[in-house]
Amino acid sequence: MTLPVVAGIDGSESSLLALDWAVDEAVRHGVPLRLVYASLWERYEGALPSTGLGRPSEQVLAEHIVASGAERAERRNPDVKVTTDVIPDDAVAALVREGDGASALVTGSRGRGELKGLLLGSVGLGVVGRARCPVIVVRGDQAGIAGTHERILFGLGDDADTAAESVRFAFREAEVRGCVLDVVRAWRSPARLTRGPEEGAATPEQEASALLDAVLGEASAEHPQVRVHRTTLEGSAGKILVNRSAAADLVVVGSRPRTGHVGLQLGGVGHALLHLAQCPVAIVPQRP
Repeated sequence: MTLPVVAGIDGSESSLLALDWAVDEAVRHGVPLRLVYASLWERYEGALPSTGLGRPSEQVLAEHIVASGAERAERRNPDVKVTTDVIPDDAVAALVREGDGASALVTGSRGRGELKGLLLGSVGLGVVGRARCPVIVVRGDQAGIAGTHERILFGLGDDADTAAESVRFAFREAEVRGCVLDVVRAWRSPARLTRGPEEGAATPEQEASALLDAVLGEASAEHPQVRVHRTTLEGSAGKILVNRSAAADLVVVGSRPRTGHVGLQLGGVGHALLHLAQCPVAIVPQRP
């Protein structure tokens, strides 16, 4: 079964950028594209003006948005197979459900009606926190969104056991684009010591390099044609990845399920990228 790329659209400029990005992503992977508009208009049906057709105006608007979105997708690439749906439900809940049958979920950084000053809209943040498939938030400058850098940036977190899904996703993206995979592991010294490390003990930089070896070995063997550039850098992972995102077409990081809670544990790095990255951001959850 070929799982589609699902794009959440609402007619906003941000969602149109996400739609275009999702079309290109579906074509790269040879999968269908599904466009979804979700709204709770049925709850407020009595308060919405009638169109004379027996349907609330929000539903008519939604149907227009998805029809226009399908036309836009076909103009961008007539080879992509597009389906659409209008769902009378909360946008976050609907998109999270859609993600269970998707290869990836794509959203814009801000939705229709949200304040322009917001760095990331409530729907995007809610979907990232709850979806069980990779979520791509399309944000950043024109070069990053257009994919002109020919570089995928992958930020490796602290735990090799929770990186399996995200590293595979990053390698697949680099492979289908034929570009470099830039893998970064940030490290920090626990303290400025007055004496050197104990004899035989690994330094933080050596530990970071060993973690890269552990995580990249299998994926590199599965994707030998992908050119990998690996780096260990001292400093804040969030700041390092945000800075390097200026020369990337996509930045990929992993997330893990919260123990005993609904949703995912993003951490400071994920939040920093979602709000400040200069290219689209992929948050890839590790399956339990």
